[in-house]
Amino acid sequence: MSATDNHGVATTSLAETATALGTAEQQTPKNPNPQMGEHQKPSLATRLLGGGFGLSVGAMVAAFIVGGLLIAVTDTATQKAFSYFFARPSDTFVAAWDAASEAYIALFEGSIFNFSATSFTKAIYPLMETLTVSTPLILAGLAVAIAFRTGLFNIGAQGQIILGAIVSTYVAITWNLPIYLMLPMIVLGGIVGGGLWGGLIGLLKAKTGAHEVILSIMLNYIAANLLLYLLKTPLLQRPGNTNPISPTFEENAIFPLLLGSSFRLHWGFVIAVLAVVFVSWLLNRSTTGFRLRAVGANPHAAQTAGISVARGYILVMAIAGALAGLAGSTQVSGTEQVLSTGVASSFGFDAITVALLGRSTPWGTFFAALLYGAFRAGGVSMQVDTGTPIDLVLVVQAMIVLFIAAPPLVRAIFRLPDPSGKKKPKKAKKARKSVVASEAK
Repeated sequence: MSATDNHGVATTSLAETATALGTAEQQTPKNPNPQMGEHQKPSLATRLLGGGFGLSVGAMVAAFIVGGLLIAVTDTATQKAFSYFFARPSDTFVAAWDAASEAYIALFEGSIFNFSATSFTKAIYPLMETLTVSTPLILAGLAVAIAFRTGLFNIGAQGQIILGAIVSTYVAITWNLPIYLMLPMIVLGGIVGGGLWGGLIGLLKAKTGAHEVILSIMLNYIAANLLLYLLKTPLLQRPGNTNPISPTFEENAIFPLLLGSSFRLHWGFVIAVLAVVFVSWLLNRSTTGFRLRAVGANPHAAQTAGISVARGYILVMAIAGALAGLAGSTQVSGTEQVLSTGVASSFGFDAITVALLGRSTPWGTFFAALLYGAFRAGGVSMQVDTGTPIDLVLVVQAMIVLFIAAPPLVRAIFRLPDPSGKKKPKKAKKARKSVVASEAK
C-alpha cells in the first residue's frame, strides 16, 4: 500500500532509495534510471564490470601495477641496467620484471601457498596465517561498513576494539568458569564493551549533533590511554611485572584451535564468518536493516516516513561497536592470549580501507579483509626473501584507497563500462542507419 506526505508526494519510493548505499558508487542499482525501458537497462556484464565489483578489482590491479613499478625503480639490479639503457634497453625491462615478479611471488608464497615447502602442512601454513590475521579485520571492517550503510563515518573501530579487549580480558582473568561458559562470557564481554563505546558515539551525535568523526577520534585516544592506565593497575597488570601486560589466559579462556596445533587459526574465524552472515541478513532481510539503510540513503525522507533517525544512529553505532569489540575478543582470547597495548595494532584504521574496498557490503568486506590479511601475512616473507621493504605493502594499500576514491579514473584506465549510462535500443540504431543510408543515396 502506498502512502503520501502532506504535499502529495509518494513515500513508497523510499524503499527503492533505501536499497542503495549511502554513496552512489558503493552499489550499482539494477536499474540506474527508472525511466529506462527493459531494452535500455544495462546488461549483467555491464553491471559487474562497471559496478562495484569491477571497480574494486580494477583498483587492486592498478595498485599492484604501481607497486610493481616502485619495486622496479628501487631495485639495485634495475638501476644498474638502466645506466646503459640506450645500449641494451631489454636488460632494464628484464631486470624490472624480475624484481617485481619475484617480490609478488614471495608475497603470494608468504600468504597463500608455499610451493617450496617440504610438506603439505607447511605449504598451507601461510594461508592459515592469512585467515588468522584476517579475523579481526573482518569484524572491524563490518563495524565500519555497517556505519557507512547508515550514512555515518565510523573511524572509531580502533577504540571499540580496545574496549572489547579490555572487558574480555577482565572476564578471562577474574572469573573462574568452565570453558563452555567462559568463552561465551568473554565473547559477550567484548560485544558489550565495544557496543557501549560505539553506542556512546551514536548517542552524542543523535542528542547533540556532534560529528561522529570528531567523537570517534577523541574516543580512540581515550580508549588507548585507558588501556595503558589499566595495564599499570592491579586490575589487569600481570603480578610481579612492571610492564603494561596482563596475565596469560588460562586454557578455559582461550578459543580452541580450528585445525590442530600446527596452525594458529582458531574458532574466532568461525565467529567472524557468522558475523558476516548476520550483518548480511540484518541489512538485506530484516526490517531493522531496512530502516538503517533508509536513514543512510536519505535521513529527511526516512524521517518523513516515520523512521527515527536519532534512534537509527544510536542503534547502528552500538552494533558497529559490538562487532569491533568482538574483534578485540578474538584477538585477546584467540590470537594473542594476553592483553597488551598493541592489541588493536592498526586493525581499526585498516578496517576503513577494508570497508571501502568491499563497497560496504558484508561479503565484499569479508573478501577485502582476506586480501589485507594476505598483505600482512606475506609482507614479511616478501621482505625476507627478496629484500623488498615491507613498507611497500602499505604503499599498495594506499594506492588501492586512492583508486577506489576515483571510479572515473579506474573506468578510464581499464575501459570499464558505466552502468548508469543508457543503452541505446537496437530499433533506434537500425532506424538511424536507415536514415543515414537514405541521405547518402
